[in-house]
Amino acid sequence: MVIVNELVKEFNPKKKEKVIAVKGISFEAKEGEIFGLIGDNGAGKTTTLRVLSTLISPTSGTVTVGGKDVVADSTAVRASLGFLSGTTGLYARLNPRDLLRYFGGLYGLVEPDLTKRINYLIDRFQIGDFADRQCDRLSTGQKQRVGLARAIIHSPKILFLDEPTAGLDVQASQGVLEFIEGARNQGHTIIFCTHIMTEVERLCDRVVILHEGRIVGSGTVDEIKAQAGEESMEKAFLKIVDYKPEAVIF
Repeated sequence: MVIVNELVKEFNPKKKEKVIAVKGISFEAKEGEIFGLIGDNGAGKTTTLRVLSTLISPTSGTVTVGGKDVVADSTAVRASLGFLSGTTGLYARLNPRDLLRYFGGLYGLVEPDLTKRINYLIDRFQIGDFADRQCDRLSTGQKQRVGLARAIIHSPKILFLDEPTAGLDVQASQGVLEFIEGARNQGHTIIFCTHIMTEVERLCDRVVILHEGRIVGSGTVDEIKAQAGEESMEKAFLKIVDYKPEAVIF
């Protein structure tokens, strides 16, 4: 469903301060799996997701999403996926119900199916108590639930989730993780980015580890732990990226 081949992304390529954020990475996320894209800050995760979602163009290499090229068929790619991050913004002056109606219209949903879909999502994510409250008056957890509903208003088969539990309390995080598990069980393809290794161990069928723009580890969670000779994903990750603890002076 998602195929990345020798992806390179440079910023400021014509200037002396050129930054190569992604350095020739390749991977494939299959139908009906949660594919973990993990790494430390600055590893290239968010840049990769932005290329996959057509927000920015690759410098070189190819990326296909649902069989469509992200450059040549960018409109079709955008129509086929849902994208959510921990910093996804909502239109402050709209309420969740109107926000979902707006995005549903952008994706071509029409009545009566649009209203049915909105009502289903409001019920599914327990938005009813604040469905008519302006988005700028919602809590972080409430905004994240609305963001999830917005990301799947058009029933996409492919989901890109970048730190979807960032800033959420335990209960809100649990609801997001249960949604992700349910989406996989329904055959959706999910690319999942997080810094929380317990989430990786719980959710991910396969994982790639990015470090300084390159893939430094890949496989199932058990395979990665075995490669690193560690019992936890957190310790395996730290060993693979060659983490060196800094001295603390009190």
